[in-house]
Amino acid sequence: MMTQGRTLVLSVDRDDDIGWKAKIDSPVIGRAATVKAANTLALADPEDSDVNAIFMAIKIYDELTAKGEDTAIAVIAGNHLHMIEGDRRIAAALELVVEETQATNCILVSDGAEDEYVVPIIQSKIPVSSITRVIVNQMPNLEGTYYILKKLFDDPKISRMIFIPLGLAMLLYASAYLIGYPETATIIVVGVIGCYMLYKGFGFDEIVHGVLDALRVSLSRGRFSFITYSATILLIVIGFTQGFINILKYYSSDASLGILQYLMTFIFGSIEWLIVAGLVTSIGVIIDVYSNERESLGKIIVFPFFVTALGLILYGASVYILAIVSSLPDFPLNAIAAQSAIMYSTVIGIISAVIGVVIQYFVNKKMTELRKQEIIEVM
Repeated sequence: MMTQGRTLVLSVDRDDDIGWKAKIDSPVIGRAATVKAANTLALADPEDSDVNAIFMAIKIYDELTAKGEDTAIAVIAGNHLHMIEGDRRIAAALELVVEETQATNCILVSDGAEDEYVVPIIQSKIPVSSITRVIVNQMPNLEGTYYILKKLFDDPKISRMIFIPLGLAMLLYASAYLIGYPETATIIVVGVIGCYMLYKGFGFDEIVHGVLDALRVSLSRGRFSFITYSATILLIVIGFTQGFINILKYYSSDASLGILQYLMTFIFGSIEWLIVAGLVTSIGVIIDVYSNERESLGKIIVFPFFVTALGLILYGASVYILAIVSSLPDFPLNAIAAQSAIMYSTVIGIISAVIGVVIQYFVNKKMTELRKQEIIEVM
């Protein structure tokens, strides 16, 4: 019995090896173009597993075509360094493929679990009727294990993840010895590795990539937010610096502070700079949205009010905790003043958030009225 509709045999290269190594732009559509892409990638890197996945897709396409089924074949790729941007690229490429091939269902061919992360993206564009995972057979011996590890460390993504933090930790360790502080060398190394693990574990690397992408897009499109993003980065650096200076200042007077006090000390020193940074970013985004995507204004108009509210509440909490719990000799507020500070800052923060929600409501209402008016004028 023949399959109803047209079947798309789809090979997904999430890390864009065909673009990175073979210099082939995706999507690749059609058997001839797919064979050419597979051969080019095989010549560029015969050991890449995506070669096997693409040839498997060609094999499935030929088998289905021989049975008389209406079949199409394509290869789509993501991004070699930034997976979020790559997944967006895969979604856009798949839309083009489905539109051009008029496929009604899809057979996904993958070379590993990483590519299968995009299954929800593909299913949002076209039904997936089958998934084929290509596994290359190897002899599991010691030499093979060494070779696999060597290939992994040659991968730029993995080498940056492993070698950079280890190299930086060793460099700091050696520097601590050279400047005469060998007792702090271990602390520095453990601290650097710990910061890196938190940086990766909490996904701060994706945030950094997102900020850099936003800067690149805003600059290439001539957006005002490029200026505000740049100013925000400087303000955040100043805020973090001021926060750490605060920690060093109070640590020198009382070395028995706990983690909570250190955190509150950092917030107390940096929060005003971070609030200004959030406001600057919000203003830039609002100006760009108002100029280019006015229908989305209601979604982001509330940002500066929420930033102010959160900053004031954090400021009040840090002041109160430091005044009540800590016995810092140079702290500017006593317990009574700190109680007033947290009360006023919390109330003002809540008022700011409420004002933001009210303004958002009226902006959304106004945008809805404008859209209705535009629809009436078109009709």
